[in-house]
Amino acid sequence: MIHMFRYLSLMFKNSLRNKRRSALTMVSIGMSLCLLGVLGALYRGLFLAPPTPGQELRLVVHHKVSITQSLPASYALKIRQVPGVREAMVWQWFGGTYKDARDQANFFARFTVEPDMFFRVRPEIGLPEGQQKAFQQLRTGAIASSDLATRMHWKIGEKIFLTGDIFPVNPELTLVGIFNDPNTSETLFFNEKYLSEMLGSGSARQDQVGSFQVQVESAGQVASVAKTIDDMFANSPEPTKSESEQAFTLQFVSFLGNVKAFLMIICAAVTFTILLVSANTMAMSVRERIKEVGILKTLGYTPGTILFLILGEAGVLALLGGGVGLLLAVGMTGAVRNGPSFLQAMKTLSITPDVGGALLVVAFFIGIASSFIPAYNASRTPILESLRNSG
Repeated sequence: MIHMFRYLSLMFKNSLRNKRRSALTMVSIGMSLCLLGVLGALYRGLFLAPPTPGQELRLVVHHKVSITQSLPASYALKIRQVPGVREAMVWQWFGGTYKDARDQANFFARFTVEPDMFFRVRPEIGLPEGQQKAFQQLRTGAIASSDLATRMHWKIGEKIFLTGDIFPVNPELTLVGIFNDPNTSETLFFNEKYLSEMLGSGSARQDQVGSFQVQVESAGQVASVAKTIDDMFANSPEPTKSESEQAFTLQFVSFLGNVKAFLMIICAAVTFTILLVSANTMAMSVRERIKEVGILKTLGYTPGTILFLILGEAGVLALLGGGVGLLLAVGMTGAVRNGPSFLQAMKTLSITPDVGGALLVVAFFIGIASSFIPAYNASRTPILESLRNSG
């Protein structure tokens, strides 16, 4: 079998003998595999990627029934007393609108937090000490992630006016810091106390929060801390569910439906479509060369060798198409990374070596599978019948 690899040069030349057809086949395979690669990278980023540094020690505690239901703010003190908890803080989705809500460019994540605990719960935040103190001292102060500040052209001292929708208040904020954080994208944070003051003492929502973020002492304690917190409030009117920050973020994706199933179905449909396109091309190519197959048999080539040659040509052509698709997918994921999104999986979307390798393997498999039946039939065609065929 090893001696057959001496035909690799012949396979490569034959795969490109009809340049127009080969180019069109590679482009069609490449475009389809580009989509397959982007979907594969998205699937990996959402469901298979390991927690980034900082995330592995952080939990999000929210209502057990739904993240849209509130919890008492008093839970924070009890959570801080759980063994293994380093710090806990309010983490409240504010929502609201910025400027014109109809313009998607004005959308970004907006949370209220407790500045005094914020940097202990999220120690990976990169923010100069002076800006940290300003955020902790100025009641109307806000900080924004660097990617958001760059996109919105914000500078320190910028006045930011939000219009509430979930909350019936309109915060008037001053940007006091621009931070770097590998786990945060397109996000603005401002003071929970400022929101509470605007709601007023007569508001029932003043003592209610959406969720808490909890920093755990060590990775080995994460599971036990989560269980302890949930057990503590299991019999209360507002039971909790504690989960990793990564798992919590995926709940936003789940609002779109069963994203995992959607991605798998689309990938299967794309693969099947490529298989049909490639099968049609290879069937045409083999039919045109049936006389050539007869000549090869006359020269002493065995049916197995002929089958190997034809399959090899299809595999080479599919791999070239896969390479085109891989390059396109790299470019497309780069465009997605630079686009607006508060989901970290989108901001880190890339074609990793395992996704790229899988893409080329799929391309090669498609080439072999699509050409196997016509190649097998051609290799078994009798010499006289092959030579009688005009091609």
